[in-house]
Amino acid sequence: MSPFEEIRPYYDTEVNQAIREIIDHPMLKAMMNFTFPDHEDKYWKDLMLHCHSIRDFQINFIYPGVNKVLEKSSAGLTTSGFEKLDKGTSYLFISNHRDIILDTSLLNACLYEHGLFMTTSAIGDNLVKKPFLKTLSRLTRNFIIKRGLPARELLESSRLISQFIRHSLLRENRSVWIAQREGRTKDGNDMTHKGVLKMISMASDNGEHFLDYFKRLNVVPVSMSYEYDPTDMLKMPELLAKANQEVYVKGENEDFSTLLSGIIGQKRRIHIHVGEPLNDKIDLIKENTAGVVKQFQAFTDLIDDQIILGYKLWPTKYIAHDMLTGTEQYKSEYSPEEKSLFEARFKKGVDQKNPLAVKSFLAMYANPVSNQKRLLEEV
Repeated sequence: MSPFEEIRPYYDTEVNQAIREIIDHPMLKAMMNFTFPDHEDKYWKDLMLHCHSIRDFQINFIYPGVNKVLEKSSAGLTTSGFEKLDKGTSYLFISNHRDIILDTSLLNACLYEHGLFMTTSAIGDNLVKKPFLKTLSRLTRNFIIKRGLPARELLESSRLISQFIRHSLLRENRSVWIAQREGRTKDGNDMTHKGVLKMISMASDNGEHFLDYFKRLNVVPVSMSYEYDPTDMLKMPELLAKANQEVYVKGENEDFSTLLSGIIGQKRRIHIHVGEPLNDKIDLIKENTAGVVKQFQAFTDLIDDQIILGYKLWPTKYIAHDMLTGTEQYKSEYSPEEKSLFEARFKKGVDQKNPLAVKSFLAMYANPVSNQKRLLEEV
């Protein structure tokens, strides 16, 4: 039995049986009716019952589903950087995280289109509590990260995940996606949590410098940029609680509602940028920074900087910045029509009499502008 039994995706030999267990599930029917609106259920069911690998499942069912989502709820997807990646190499994609399902689904669609290895992707167990969602996540090559564990169990879980990531990258030559921090970015500040990097590094060889280990993993930063965050309004209660220094408690079905809103909500334009592998920059850290603590901080900062610099600043970001600061600093970056559209969304969903709500919503969109400007000024 695999040491990764509790967290791993399905093996290809298990795929067909897993499909048979969910083939009549109403949620699968809804997904496939959305994906194949011009076909009877028999069409996709017959195809699916002859599916015997995760790759086939992703290419024949998830990929067309992602394209249908883009068609129905976006104004198109653009990319940059994929052409610089090697088709025979596995990568550790460390990404900002804005949407529960779309981030990885869109990245994998782009990797597939560019002839690159699709990823095995981290997903929190809070998102797969329903049996159907757990089966679907394993069919789309997700591995499960357990949340809310006591300290001792958390350590063991982290060690297991680190070993799984190493196994995927170095033994199976399978790319891995992981968010730069636990949970989605709510306030627009994409910051890497050191705990994520420390967890990954737990699988390094004895005596191996952590930077040398990350070089072996081929770290590539990923920047996900949505013109409109389809879950922006759903993030407001947590942002307000944080601003008021209150503890935020999620509703019972909140994660599921957010998942659905991300898929069907309007996103307008989307851009995915993948950076170059960080190996050369990692060498510079090792050469020019003394001490493991400072090196770790420098590595964390490097990932942050690359994600921020790769972020596509859509007009909505500049509009929010100008509204937040009461200026017209970036007026040349957006049209009156784009501003009117953003203002209508903002006024419809945010209590205009609550200054904290107004500030929190605008900052969610504006912070990437300030962060990128700061970095460019430093350069």
